[in-house]
Amino acid sequence: MRRCPDCTVEVEGEWARCPLCGTTLVGEPVPGPYPTVPLRFSRRRVLRVLFLTSLAVIVLSFLAQLLFGRDQDGIGALRSVWLGIVTTWLVVVMAVSKRRNLAKFIVYLVVLAGGVCVYWDYLSGWSGWSLTFVVPIVCAASIVGLLITARVVRIEVGDYVVYSGLTVLLGLTPILFLALGWVGTVIPSAICGGLSVAAVVLLLTVRGGIVRHELAKRLHL
Repeated sequence: MRRCPDCTVEVEGEWARCPLCGTTLVGEPVPGPYPTVPLRFSRRRVLRVLFLTSLAVIVLSFLAQLLFGRDQDGIGALRSVWLGIVTTWLVVVMAVSKRRNLAKFIVYLVVLAGGVCVYWDYLSGWSGWSLTFVVPIVCAASIVGLLITARVVRIEVGDYVVYSGLTVLLGLTPILFLALGWVGTVIPSAICGGLSVAAVVLLLTVRGGIVRHELAKRLHL
């Protein structure tokens, strides 16, 4: 059985580090005492929620384009929304097929999509559409994907903590660009920031007591 040299406690399961202090464990691992709970979800429900969410976003994007953005240059808000829909599908499909490293996948996805569009914007003369529309919409789409995952897929308490932190990070990115004056339109960044706050409140409300206990344990409070 693995043992923590600092806490002098024995740890069952596949832990590589002590869950109390984070020190590398020594010894051979033994099977954990608790059974592994399989990922449970309804594929039909996931597809239905994704389809209805995508349809609603598409309709709203067309209405917004007709009302506010008929003459926008570059990629435009409408095409950014399509990129956001693709991002939402990728996040949810990744969560359903492989829950591990989902947070890392989302960060890579946002950085890759945002980086490509920023470079495209730079090559085309830099009108700022990448930071004004693409980054906030991709971040907001990732948050929506996380919310759908938390709603339709059973996830562990530790995942709620990770998702909450990642939601805050995604929401703060467009707000940072807004504070630095790098965006031309406030609305997309403001919506992303508001969505981030609402998502964190929702995630913490669903299992607030358990999540607070998990945070206190991880932060040694």
